[in-house]
Amino acid sequence: MTKDSKSWRPFTANCCSADDQTIFGNFSRCKTSKSDFSKNIGPLPSFRRLSFSDLSRSSSTRINEDLAQTFGPDLFDFQVSELRAITQNFSTNYLLGEGGFGTVHKGYVDENLRSSLKSQAVAVKLLNIEGLQGHREWLAEVIFLGQLRHKNLVRLIGYCCEDEERLLVYEFMPKGSLENHLFKRLAMSLPWGTRLKIAIGAAKGLAFLHGAEKPVIYRDFKTSNILLDSDFTAKLSDFGLAHMGPEGSNTHVTTRVMGTYGYAAPEYVSTGHLTTRSDIYSFGVVLLELLTGRRAMDKTRPKNEQNLVDWTRPYLSSSRRLRCIMDPRFGGQYSVKGAKEMAHLASLCTSLNPKDRPKMPAIIETLEAIQPLRDMAVACGQWPPSPKSSNKYVVYAPKGNKDSKIVVIKNSRMGVNIKSK
Repeated sequence: MTKDSKSWRPFTANCCSADDQTIFGNFSRCKTSKSDFSKNIGPLPSFRRLSFSDLSRSSSTRINEDLAQTFGPDLFDFQVSELRAITQNFSTNYLLGEGGFGTVHKGYVDENLRSSLKSQAVAVKLLNIEGLQGHREWLAEVIFLGQLRHKNLVRLIGYCCEDEERLLVYEFMPKGSLENHLFKRLAMSLPWGTRLKIAIGAAKGLAFLHGAEKPVIYRDFKTSNILLDSDFTAKLSDFGLAHMGPEGSNTHVTTRVMGTYGYAAPEYVSTGHLTTRSDIYSFGVVLLELLTGRRAMDKTRPKNEQNLVDWTRPYLSSSRRLRCIMDPRFGGQYSVKGAKEMAHLASLCTSLNPKDRPKMPAIIETLEAIQPLRDMAVACGQWPPSPKSSNKYVVYAPKGNKDSKIVVIKNSRMGVNIKSK
């Protein structure tokens, strides 16, 4: 399952399917709830009828006028020439990453670019016109992040719509993505406490989206879309696939299946029915990745271990079995009780029955209760030795001295001690 692979052509008359038009039908109805997870949002602008389908068929000039009227000074309307200047013409030396959408480059803005801009590093996403994401996804990002403000959502600073060019300008996230920290060989392994902090931050971001009066379904929750600031605060990024949730008596919305294989909820894949519980399944998959240090889907592993949810399921209900799938890079430095609680939570989140999955406030409460726990596995004697070596082994002396042998006792902290007998 991949994002739409058709090449984008701007402003065609029928670029939106009927279900896509419902995404942005009327943003004046998208109000925040008064829950604890929504109260941190700033006052939303009063959206006049900002129609996705209308904007998709408009010229770039008309789109800029409509967006400027809607968002005012909250978002900057940049020119391509300005973004070229701050990224050294999108130099590979400033490349932060790339994907189906195109490339992301680091830049730097200050009051010389715009009088009201504070000096700061930024990330500039340059849309690849021939790529997997098109104009609709660009517009989704602008509309969603233009109105949503939360400490666990990446902040959109501005956008660029000039002829066929589509760009987005975000706050720069110095620690990169969670994916890079978990799965890139050169990255330092994340300790238990940091992984837990990231999980809580990402959960609060989802809770904020789900807690709106008209919920926002993120639809693409995964490690590569969880970005980290300088102190490892998690922020959700990439809202190109986000969707407004069901209204009234409706229990779901039906849409074309999009997202990332391994993270998408099975009922969504099979029926196209989308609810906030689809996001919760994806969240459970990320919890499993945090526990095991393995990817949601990994074709390089044996066939029975390629799908992380299927492989881990038999291990999640037993503390004794759970230690067999814990990320070995922890080295036993994780809470035994905390890991058990997180594993149980992941099991609930990835339940095949969507009704059995907990809601985000309950998930946050569970994760925050784990934070104070200090029963480290290595201190409790529950971290097994490496299966490739034992703590003690015998090396016999050379020929001619058969009665003598050397016992080598391996100590992970002190190195190797050699004793003669």
